[in-house]
Amino acid sequence: MENSFIKSVKVSLVIVYLVIAAGSIVRMTGSGMGCPDWPKCFGYWIPPTERVQLDWKPNQEYLKGQVIILEEELRVAKTDFNSGANYDKNNWEFYTQHDYALFNAYHTWIEYLNRLLGVLAGLAVLVMTVLSFWFWKKKKVITVISFLILLGMGFQAWLGKTVVDSNLAPYRITIHMVMALLIVLGLIFLLFKTRKKTTPIPTSPLMKILALGAVTLTLFQIGLGTRVRQFVDLQMHEAASQWLDPAPLKFYVHRSLSLLVLAVHLALFWMMRKIKLNLRVFNQILGLIGLEIFTGILMFYLDFPFSSQPLHLIIAALLFGAQSLFILKIITKEKSYDL
Repeated sequence: MENSFIKSVKVSLVIVYLVIAAGSIVRMTGSGMGCPDWPKCFGYWIPPTERVQLDWKPNQEYLKGQVIILEEELRVAKTDFNSGANYDKNNWEFYTQHDYALFNAYHTWIEYLNRLLGVLAGLAVLVMTVLSFWFWKKKKVITVISFLILLGMGFQAWLGKTVVDSNLAPYRITIHMVMALLIVLGLIFLLFKTRKKTTPIPTSPLMKILALGAVTLTLFQIGLGTRVRQFVDLQMHEAASQWLDPAPLKFYVHRSLSLLVLAVHLALFWMMRKIKLNLRVFNQILGLIGLEIFTGILMFYLDFPFSSQPLHLIIAALLFGAQSLFILKIITKEKSYDL
C-alpha cells in the first residue's frame, strides 16, 4: 500500500505540472476566454467546434444552461425548452459575469483540454488522499497533508472559475498560479516524508536562511512574471511593434531579482563547497536557474519567440519544486531522505 501511495503522489505531481504547462500554453495562445463560462464551455460538457452551433435556431431543443451568441452577447437558456419559429426572449437570460462573447474553436479547445487536465489532476489527488489513510496510525501528517492538498485542488478549481468570471483579471491569474505552486510544495513534502532515510546533512543557520530566502524570491518572481506577461498581452492586443519598448518598471524589477536569485544560489554553492556537500537537487537548481535566465533573455531580445513563454514558466515551476525539496533536506531535524 505504501508503494501505491508513493506512485499516486508521483502521478499527481506530474499531472499538476502538466496542468501548469497547459495553463502557460493557454496564456501564450490567448485562449484564456476560450470557454467563457465554468465548469461547462458555452453551456456544454463537450464544447462546440463551429460558430454556427452557438446561433439561435428555430424548432431546436435547448437544455438549461446552454449558451447562444446573439447580437454579440452571451445568452443562457433559463430552463429546458423547445424553441418555436421565432426567438422568445423569455426563454433566455443575459450572462452577467462578463461581456466577452466571442467564439474561436482553436482557443476553445485549448482551454477545454486545459480543464480536462485539471479534472485528471483532481482525480489523481483524490486517489492519493484515499490511499493516504493507510498512514493514519503511524504518520498522521501524511494523511493530513494529503487531505489539505485535496481541499487545495477544490479551491484551485474555484479560483479557475473566478479567473474566467473576471475576464482574466491579472491579480486572480497570479493567485491561481501561486496556489498551483503551493500544491506542488505539498506533493513534494509527501514524497519527502515517504522516502528512505539516510545520514543527516550538516548545515548552518545562514544556509537555511539563504535557502528560504531563495524560494521566497522565486515565488515572488513567478507572481511578478505573470504581471509582466499581462503587460505584454496588452501590447500585443494594441499591435505594438516592440512589446517591451518601453518596458514597465515591474519588468526591470523582475529582471534584477533574477540576478539576486542567482547570487543567493552562488553563495549557497560556495558554502556547500566549503563543507564538501554535494546534493544532486542543488545541481539541478543551478541548471534550472541558468535555463530560466536564458529563456528570459530570449523573450526580451527576440520579442517572445514561440514557446519561450511557456518554457520560462514551466522552468520556474520546476525550480520552485527543486528549491522546496532542497529546503526540506536541509531544515529537517530528523534524518534526511535520499532524494
